[in-house]
Amino acid sequence: MLNRRLRTLSVLLTSLLALAGLVAAPGYAAGRSGAPGEGARLAAAPSFRAPFPCGQKWTYSHHSAEVRRALDFVRADGGSTAGTPVLASAAGTATRMSQPSGAGNYIVIDHGGGWKTYYFHLASYSVPSGAQVGQGQQIGVTGSTGNSSGAHIHYEQLLNGVGQNIAVNGSGLPYPSQYHQSYLTSDNGCGGGGGNFRTWGTDIRVRADAYLNSPVVNVLAGPTDVTVVCQKQGSTVSAEGYTNNWWSKLRDQGGFISNIYISHPASQLPGVPIC
Repeated sequence: MLNRRLRTLSVLLTSLLALAGLVAAPGYAAGRSGAPGEGARLAAAPSFRAPFPCGQKWTYSHHSAEVRRALDFVRADGGSTAGTPVLASAAGTATRMSQPSGAGNYIVIDHGGGWKTYYFHLASYSVPSGAQVGQGQQIGVTGSTGNSSGAHIHYEQLLNGVGQNIAVNGSGLPYPSQYHQSYLTSDNGCGGGGGNFRTWGTDIRVRADAYLNSPVVNVLAGPTDVTVVCQKQGSTVSAEGYTNNWWSKLRDQGGFISNIYISHPASQLPGVPIC
C-alpha cells in the first residue's frame, strides 16, 4: 500500500513539474528535430553566397579529417586559385586571425544571430580587424598559409560555434570526398557590381575565355550595348594603336571580349569585379 501511494505521489509531482516547465515534455528533447524554435533558428541563417568572385567556377571537397563541416574550394575554370580574391559570403564584422601551424592567415566574419563564417589559408588580408563588410566585399586573397599543401579556400559556416552543413543561396551543398565531383559557380558580387557598356568596331569575336586561342562563341556585328559581369587578365590584344590584356565577361553573349573593344578609356573597367 505504501509503495502504491509513493508511486501515485511521484506521478502527481512529475505532472506538476511538467506543467511548470521544469521537465521537458515528451518529444521535445534537446537537439531533437522539430523542437520549438527550431524552424525560427534555421530561418535566421543569412543568405550565404559563394566565397569567391562572380562568374567563377570552382570545385570543392570535404576531407574526413577536417575540423567541423568545412569544404575546400579550388578553381575549375582555368584561372589560378592562388591570388584570387576571397569574398564575404554575407555581411558582418570581420576579424583577422592567425594560426601558423594550422589555419594560417584567416578571417572570421560574425554575421549576428550566432552565425559566423571562416576563411582559412589566406595569402593576405584585405580588411582590418573590426571592419564592417558587405556581402561580396573582398576580405582577403587566396593562398596556402598554415598547414596547407596548396592554394585553396577552406570555408566554414558555424552556428553558436558548431559547424553546419554548408548552404549557398539557400541550398545545401554535397560533401564529395574528391575534387571535380561537384562544382559551384559564384553569383557573389554580381548584384550592384559589373555595369553596362557599349562596344565599338565590327565583327568583334566573343570567346569562351579571355584568350585569343579560346573558341569563338558569338560575334558582335557592330557597336552593341553589353552588360559586363566581371573582368580578368588574359591575352594581350592590339588595335588602333592601343594594347590591353584585360577582358570582359558578357552576361548575355556567353563569353569574353577584350576590353580594348569596350568604349571606355580605362584598360581595367571601374566598378567591375574580378572574375
